[in-house]
Amino acid sequence: MPGASGVNVEGSCEALCRTLVSQNGLQRETADISQSVLYTSLMGLLLVADEKEHLSIGSGRVGLRNIGNTCFLNAVVQCLSHTRSLRDYSLLMSYRDEKFSKEEAKLMEAFSQVLSGLWDVNDGDTVVNPRQFYSMFKEAVPYFSGYSQQDAQEFLRFLLDKLHTEINRRPYVRRTGKEPEQKVTRFRISEEAAAMWKKHMERDDSRIVDLFSGQLRSSLHCSVCSHYSNTFDVFCDLSLPIPKRSSAGGVTLRECLDLFSQEEKLDKDNSPMCERCNRHTECTKRLSIQRFPQVIVIHLNRFTTSRWSINKSTVYVSFPLTDLDLGRYGPVDCGPVLYDLCAICNHAGTVNMGHYTACCSDENGWCFYNDSSVTPVSENQLQTNQAYVLFYQRSNSTTTTVRK
Repeated sequence: MPGASGVNVEGSCEALCRTLVSQNGLQRETADISQSVLYTSLMGLLLVADEKEHLSIGSGRVGLRNIGNTCFLNAVVQCLSHTRSLRDYSLLMSYRDEKFSKEEAKLMEAFSQVLSGLWDVNDGDTVVNPRQFYSMFKEAVPYFSGYSQQDAQEFLRFLLDKLHTEINRRPYVRRTGKEPEQKVTRFRISEEAAAMWKKHMERDDSRIVDLFSGQLRSSLHCSVCSHYSNTFDVFCDLSLPIPKRSSAGGVTLRECLDLFSQEEKLDKDNSPMCERCNRHTECTKRLSIQRFPQVIVIHLNRFTTSRWSINKSTVYVSFPLTDLDLGRYGPVDCGPVLYDLCAICNHAGTVNMGHYTACCSDENGWCFYNDSSVTPVSENQLQTNQAYVLFYQRSNSTTTTVRK
């Protein structure tokens, strides 16, 4: 049976990595590598170093029972289950030693229990019932109560947020209204971004953040005074627009990323206040990725809402299975930032009559997960116009040795 991945890391190297990350020592740009890539690489080393316990697991090719319009849940759980670092962390129950709160992490325990059934070393059950996990989730998020169909990407966001809250390594701090805006001396963009990230990590620090959280940079350029300003926001997924094409024409994932990051013109009514002009002016806005996550979740925004209806785009979006390079969407001169596809959440049907499935990769290839049914699938069957949420794992941040 396959085991958990791991490497031997010298104690001095691990200590250095932890010092750099915890103290946020990565605030100086170098000519060879950007701060974002360096930070991601160090986080990758820490994730591997933390997985020192050996884990015996099964094939993972086990279905989930549909307990009443829960295909959205089943598809997302299968995708997360095949995100190796999260899977191993859950099965080893490492969160029990990390989380700050002494209260039981009920949802995380239930989630780990589902994954234990899916990866049982004896492959005892062909189907796992997620009822207890779903009950815990609905208790935490009452919006999902009932048996109506839900959106998979929305469920994923709520789930990751609640899991993070339960296993946060930081004490809970109640936010009292809008925080006073701090006057920040303008340094290099990387230093400004690092300061904002450090502030975020002082409150929100968990394995969910380690794996799924990145940082977006929004750059504004005033057309009146030519002033540039930057804001930085944390993200756990990228929601990409799909370029409009005829029903017969397809687009590429790169075209979606280009549309997401292209310069946008904002008129006075829709622009923020210019810091220098101290008034609303016409400006341009551009988004880029300042800090890359270990696992990047890409949401293809197929559903658009108008005043009277919700419409679904069935445009075919082609995407690479390996070596997705996001470096061009990051800091200047950051170099290649490569990702490999590990899971796909699909949506078939219409807005009102839809069904979610998943395609997930393991050491023996790809499988198609349709609730309780699990069947092998070839790589040339993965790309369809049903692809909705793509899960990519960073591939060039660290080198690991797999033990079986």
